[in-house]
Amino acid sequence: MADAVPVDLSFARRLPKIELHAHLTGSISRACLHDIWEARRQQDPQLQLDDPLVAIPPDKVDYDVQTFFPLFSSYIYKLCDDLPSIALSTARVLEDFQADGVVYVELRTTPRAIPSRGITKKVYVKTILDALREHNDQNTNTMRAFLILSIDRRNTAAQAQEVVDLALEYRSEGVVGVDLCGNPAKGDVGLYTDAFTRVKAAGLKITLHFAETAESGTDDELNTLLSWQPDRLGHVIHVNSSFQEHIKRENIGVELCMSCNVHAKLTTGTFSDHHFGFWRHTSVPVALCTDDVGVFCSPLSQEYYLAAAHFALDRIQLTKLAQRPIASVFTGASERTRLENMFKHWSD
Repeated sequence: MADAVPVDLSFARRLPKIELHAHLTGSISRACLHDIWEARRQQDPQLQLDDPLVAIPPDKVDYDVQTFFPLFSSYIYKLCDDLPSIALSTARVLEDFQADGVVYVELRTTPRAIPSRGITKKVYVKTILDALREHNDQNTNTMRAFLILSIDRRNTAAQAQEVVDLALEYRSEGVVGVDLCGNPAKGDVGLYTDAFTRVKAAGLKITLHFAETAESGTDDELNTLLSWQPDRLGHVIHVNSSFQEHIKRENIGVELCMSCNVHAKLTTGTFSDHHFGFWRHTSVPVALCTDDVGVFCSPLSQEYYLAAAHFALDRIQLTKLAQRPIASVFTGASERTRLENMFKHWSD
């Protein structure tokens, strides 16, 4: 077991880690996007998209709410809009997480239809699940990967039900839950109550983007979200003490994304001011997460290193922190046992 000595980045990389809040498309590295762009340009020399290394400069991580979402709608979705690019990017995302010492990941994505390519939402989901299954079937891979389908806050109630339909159809093939995501300034979350009621009734797990901004942290919205009985909550930034007490009382897992929150200025101050400092002293399942590592360029090992550096955690404390998400994984007892055994036999 790890000694009670200071943490360096090498230790954080070797540490087994669990990722529960990674958006698939946002996790595609700039290098992978560049490879896809090169392949697309060979097929179509008239491709009207800049090189990703120009469109998304390697050292740029200061995307905020105003610039973050357009990056996807105006660029990444247009680049990754055929089945080969979707399959390749998914496989590369899995490779990147495993190379970083991640042993369990739940990727999330909003089902996309791309009519110009003849791609339905079902085909999109199936393509991603095929890539996850291919990864999981390789005995040499130490990481297991599963899928969460997201309802976007721009969706209609009917579109939300379509996401639930897909989640239920493919639950036996690796879909483990449903998420609510998207621009926190958009939509009325009350539209999705019926959809998430179906999710809960069917026994699928629920995770929600929760109080990501002050605008999406009103009492009315948070009460609505909590009425769906979520299993985990992402970000949990703008929550008052009464909501904090509710989360603690119900032992709801929290997915905390430090680099995203700091770089996007969703929180005030710097890393040492992050609300991880509050949640780590509670008993709820805390999961450090990347959110969009392709955008914010901080792999999960870096998130653990940042937690150690800014909150004075030693190797034993960081190892215990890495085990806390086990209680809130969406796959059930078998995976929890695998992860518990992995930590039991892990030594640095």
